[in-house]
Amino acid sequence: MSDTVAHADPAPGSADAPGATKRSGRRLDGETVLMLVVPPVLVLLTFAGYVVWRQTADLTGAELEQLAWPLVIDLIQRHVSLTLVSSALVVLIAVPLGIGLTRGPLRRISPLVVGVANAGQGAPSIGLIVLLAIWVGYGFWTAVISLTLYGILPVLRNTVTGLQGVDPTLVEAGRGLGMSSAAVLLRVELPLALPVIMAGVRTALVLVVGTATLATFINGGGLGAIIQTGISLFLPSLIVAGAVLVALLALLIEWLGRVLELVARPKGV
Repeated sequence: MSDTVAHADPAPGSADAPGATKRSGRRLDGETVLMLVVPPVLVLLTFAGYVVWRQTADLTGAELEQLAWPLVIDLIQRHVSLTLVSSALVVLIAVPLGIGLTRGPLRRISPLVVGVANAGQGAPSIGLIVLLAIWVGYGFWTAVISLTLYGILPVLRNTVTGLQGVDPTLVEAGRGLGMSSAAVLLRVELPLALPVIMAGVRTALVLVVGTATLATFINGGGLGAIIQTGISLFLPSLIVAGAVLVALLALLIEWLGRVLELVARPKGV
């Protein structure tokens, strides 16, 4: 009898099969990969085109002053600060409020609160910013308050929608396992509602980064200063340059929101 022990060939799809790849994380389909790769490449190529134009264009003294790299970098930093601070406050306010509106007696007034938020979203953003500046005062934090108020709706609405869309049988199953209400919320409801909530966060990010352009009218800083100067001095090049920079920043921040959503999404959801 031969001492050689015959081993069965591994299944083609098994982890031990030749050429098989072990994955510790979730698998990404082609659409997701394109979604993660195309936006930053597009932003990089467009910004490279902007840099080439900036270095080779025949600009006036006023244009050179407004498009000087130290000033542009400072305006971008201020714009990003406005966006990130406002977006963080939006999440800290809207998500707990949305959770509260799906619990107990507050559930009854959920449609009313969302309706009021919808009405507020319909108000012109410049009107909200200017009126708040007249009431509170001018500056960075007034812009942050106005941007926060303007960005709450998408996150609030998606939080309520996401939690209301969780299968009630899963909630009952969690309670049947002896989980407390808080444990069911944290371990069942929020993970299942997270994709919908993150979609609202991405919408709010884009909304805030675009509306932050108006912060320049109340001395809040940001890339809107370039556009405002272009309008005041009738210089289309400044208007286009400012608009391009804002658009690129919005695309980049929206892409970062998608990456965050992918990282935060529970496996299997």
